[in-house]
Amino acid sequence: MNPVVKRIEELRVLMKEKNINSYVVPTADFHQSEYVGEHFKARKFITGFSGSAGTAVISENEANLWVDGRYFIQAAAQLEGSGVTMMKMGEPGVPTLEEYLEENLPENGVLGFDGRVVSMGEGSAYEAIVKEKNGSIVYEYDLIDKIWSDRPELSKKPVFELGVEYAGETVASKLERIREAMKKNHATVHILTTLDDICWTLNMRGDDIDFFPMVLSYAVITLDKVILYIDETKVSDEIKANFAKDGVELRPYNDIYEDVKSIDEKEVILIDPAKLNYSLYNNLPAGAKKVEKVNPEILFKAMKNDVEIENIKKAQIKDSVAHVRFMKWVKENYDKEVITEMSASDKLDEFRKEMGGFIRPSFEPISSYGPHAAMCHYTSSPETDVQLKGGNVFLTDTGGGYYEGSTDITRTYALGELPQNIKEGFTLVAISNLSLGAAKFLHGTTGMVLDILARKPFWDRDLNFNHGTGHGVGYLLNIHEGPTGFRWTYRAHEAHPFEDGMIITDEPGIYIEGEYGVRLENELLCRKGTLNEYGQFMYFETITFVPFDLDAIVPEIMTDAERAMLNNYHKEVFEKISPFLNDEEKEWLAHYTREI
Repeated sequence: MNPVVKRIEELRVLMKEKNINSYVVPTADFHQSEYVGEHFKARKFITGFSGSAGTAVISENEANLWVDGRYFIQAAAQLEGSGVTMMKMGEPGVPTLEEYLEENLPENGVLGFDGRVVSMGEGSAYEAIVKEKNGSIVYEYDLIDKIWSDRPELSKKPVFELGVEYAGETVASKLERIREAMKKNHATVHILTTLDDICWTLNMRGDDIDFFPMVLSYAVITLDKVILYIDETKVSDEIKANFAKDGVELRPYNDIYEDVKSIDEKEVILIDPAKLNYSLYNNLPAGAKKVEKVNPEILFKAMKNDVEIENIKKAQIKDSVAHVRFMKWVKENYDKEVITEMSASDKLDEFRKEMGGFIRPSFEPISSYGPHAAMCHYTSSPETDVQLKGGNVFLTDTGGGYYEGSTDITRTYALGELPQNIKEGFTLVAISNLSLGAAKFLHGTTGMVLDILARKPFWDRDLNFNHGTGHGVGYLLNIHEGPTGFRWTYRAHEAHPFEDGMIITDEPGIYIEGEYGVRLENELLCRKGTLNEYGQFMYFETITFVPFDLDAIVPEIMTDAERAMLNNYHKEVFEKISPFLNDEEKEWLAHYTREI
């Protein structure tokens, strides 16, 4: 029997004991993190689906999992035999999770979830559904914990400081800016639960989530102190002393749930409803005024300062050099030795480590050959690991976490001679990437406006790719960072206009199920351009310097302008990267950055 079937049966027994009709299991920790530590992978445990996003709803007779387009292929394979039905988000005829609950939760029904892993905003939406059904919500129970006998413990790994030579701003300065934002909102207390916001504010990093150097913690910021809720055993005496200088007081990690109950009702509390979890929100004093706004730290940290920008450029050069060496190695050796998806990924990290300052990969690597590359967020495993062979493409979407910042680069390499259709798909992706990277626009423009530059080459041919075109990148924090992104559909957390100093990815792709996939990703730095009577013009500076594999380019389907963009980019790649290479590597790079 599939172990998921047994787990769902055990969960339903507990649901019946608590009179719960439907139980929601999101992909979340207590901090609304996009990626979570092993302890928090409850949705993976109860469904068997290992992707980084998705929400399960278990009811008395059904088990459903909502996933987006990145995971349709992967989820279909992993859910087979589990009794869990995939709900393809955004597809015609597929109800949203909320619509499903509205239709299927019985009159007077009870909806259950662990309130610590559901955001206040999501919880409010569930409240509205339940109210229409004259039902109720039960949020006090983590039922998955009751059946997960070997659940991993919370991380105990130590905290480390990110020096001002990397952060570019002191904790005191950041707290001053945050308190100014609080005063503008007439707030006296600001509650932070998002790990990247807390780590950015306090210039601290850790190792509590795989690949993301975050620290499990909560923070309550007042006008004169900060209360940091954290496992104190992870904090060295030196860091504690530095915290004390900035008015940071330490308390046990879980104490916040009781402490917030005693906040004076005269206080005005600044909270982000999309980030605060449902349990914590419901513990706030009912009489205290609450100002619901986006956390000010989100925009602060997205607009990198001059020190961060210079460091990030150094990290990008390091990563680009590593990628060029890797590209040469894989193209020259795939047919001379056994190279698999996983061994190739390990080799790329070896090249990264040689560059110095490398801490760890900045996210779970995507290393996929041929048909596997058609799965946008495929992760190779010992069960799926395949050998690289000629006649198809190898896609690598990986990142490096350096003290100088985080990188996120995707390249797709031709192994041997490719069929014409794959070359044309590759060329289309290259045109899309270059067209978006060349954008010039007025300040106030959002990613929804610019996304058409990437989509047009696809839409002109009645094609599309089923994911966003780009996302913000954190500095040794989350690799996906708001509040800006490239997407043709509206998402509130990515709707902020581009600002000077933001880093964003440019990553269109084409995916033909069962055959191949191509994605090409550069990072772009948003900069101010000309200021004139029409306003402040903005542009993107490309900071990733790795060739687009010319073995997969069809120049004949490119316009003169598109070929010029590719040639100019490759000229810059050679100028930036060749000084770090030996003579043999330089000669090789010259060939792969030649004019077409």
